[in-house]
Amino acid sequence: MSRHVAIVTDSTAYLPARTMQRHRITAVPLTVVLGDRALEEGTEISTRSLAQALQKRRPVTTSRPGPEVFAETYRRAAESGATGIVSLHLSAELSGTHDAAVVAARQAPVPVRVVDTQMIAMALGFCALAAAETAEAGGTVDDAVTSAEKRAAGTSAYFYVDTLDYLRRGGRIGAAQALLGSALAVKPLLQLAGGRIEPLEKVRTASRAIARLEEIAADRAGGAEVDVAVHHLAAPDRASALADRLRTRLPGLADLHVSEVGAVIGAHTGPGLLGVVVSAR
Repeated sequence: MSRHVAIVTDSTAYLPARTMQRHRITAVPLTVVLGDRALEEGTEISTRSLAQALQKRRPVTTSRPGPEVFAETYRRAAESGATGIVSLHLSAELSGTHDAAVVAARQAPVPVRVVDTQMIAMALGFCALAAAETAEAGGTVDDAVTSAEKRAAGTSAYFYVDTLDYLRRGGRIGAAQALLGSALAVKPLLQLAGGRIEPLEKVRTASRAIARLEEIAADRAGGAEVDVAVHHLAAPDRASALADRLRTRLPGLADLHVSEVGAVIGAHTGPGLLGVVVSAR
């Protein structure tokens, strides 16, 4: 039984399955409640099903994992030889996932450091990957946490949504901000700031908003070595086109991931989401 530092995250990190397997990262699933059915993200509900439900205006909500789910995850990691665990999660401003992990960590059989990355999607995924690479190199729990926090400090997330209505329904953005966007018929660009979703710019058309998203990402990257993720929900052509343009614009581009977000984030953004994560190495 190998002795190691285990890395745990949650299903909103949206790391590719092969990457998680290679680096032995465990993801605890959040839950999507569709009507009267509670479904685990990643295994029990597809993004296509979610998009169809949202388009039909069916009630969709999300729920954090319970502390008992984290407790079982930590127990299994210890039984597999972990001498310590780093548990990295989406922003505590957006979900109670971090708090549930903290409760479970108090009773874990090995030391657990729970980290509020203040990130979502691959912005969280890049943090988990940095921690895992440090652990693989023989780093301690503290070393892995430091690597994740450093990665978070150099990571920015920007995104476009067709409407702010889904974010308003889920309480992730203020009703006044959502109403203003609708009244002015503008297309909103948003950013992750301090773990919260904040307005960045208002643009008149979808095409201009997506062009601005590209410009903002390119400016943020500059000439530095960066990893980039392009996310979407039910907008694969937009995402592919944006990724192709970024490949030509970013001289320091290392890895580029293109993926559809899962059901939890999709439930709060709605179809048409297009996001860019820029993460300095």
